Amino acid sequence: MNLNQKTAIVTGGGSGIGRSTCIALAKAGARVFIGDINKAAAEAVAAEIHAAGGKADALYLDITNDEAIKGFADGVQAAVGHIDIIVNSAGWDIIEPFVKNTQAYWEKIMAINFMGPVKVTRAFLDGMIDAKSGKIINISSDAGRGGSSGETVYAGAKGGVIAFTKSLAREMARYAINVNCVCPGPTDTPLFATQPEKMQQALIGAIPFRRLCKPEEVADAVVFFASDRSSFITGQVISVSGGLTMMG
Repeated sequence: MNLNQKTAIVTGGGSGIGRSTCIALAKAGARVFIGDINKAAAEAVAAEIHAAGGKADALYLDITNDEAIKGFADGVQAAVGHIDIIVNSAGWDIIEPFVKNTQAYWEKIMAINFMGPVKVTRAFLDGMIDAKSGKIINISSDAGRGGSSGETVYAGAKGGVIAFTKSLAREMARYAINVNCVCPGPTDTPLFATQPEKMQQALIGAIPFRRLCKPEEVADAVVFFASDRSSFITGQVISVSGGLTMMG
């Protein structure tokens, strides 16, 4: 898939699915702006892309902070003026029973997993509307499609991302902007590695393919949605989860 002359932003691009997405987009020819709260990690990904002959820039981004989002958007727009692809990949979760959740936990879950994508999308949307083109890809989760024990508020936030995707797709269709969603299942990322071993094995056992998803496999779906091969697809949700959820 050819993304030459395209520009992309990826939130949470310093690790996990975001990192693999940055590498895949750059390999396809896009110039990638890597936004991450861990700027050193983003810089390491950018260096990896440069070493492979690609184009990437690392910028600080805290998607829970309005000023940081503005600073990121201003930096990107000063460099290239227009963005073709938005990938909302940053996410966070801790597995614990709903009755043990604190108010602070709820607020952090919602700020990162739902309002972050909303705010980042809005920061770049006017340029896409003016250009009458663009691809927006939101990373949700199969937890948002089928629910997940121990991730109740996280699942709610990710379900919100799915509904946000579909509703925004309806509004943006008149501007030829595609808005789609990728839902990973359990994926081999640093965040997954923080979960208890017993939980990890239970999740792997529930996957028909009996293995974790690789971050690169999620990135492949993102690149498809970012490419011209998905030009007549919008408002859609695809699970990359080894059959963990099979939604009609």
